[in-house]
Amino acid sequence: MSGVLTPEKKTQGWVIKLPDEMAQSMRIAIGSIAVLHTKEGTLDIEILPPPSAELEVSVQRIYEKYKDAFAEMKKLGD
Repeated sequence: MSGVLTPEKKTQGWVIKLPDEMAQSMRIAIGSIAVLHTKEGTLDIEILPPPSAELEVSVQRIYEKYKDAFAEMKKLGD
């Protein structure tokens, strides 16, 4: 495996898209992601499978329907 995995900070923890080689080594679905949580000096890792095709279509449909609202919220900030 080459390269460095850079976690992306999210509200729930840090998210890492697992490289295909790592997913194969772990015998999990290609496209899975790892969510890292810290807790009292430990690191817990939750593996999430890739989204289904139906979920991706649904998210895209909702995004298209509300993209103007999302843009306005992003402009205004959290």
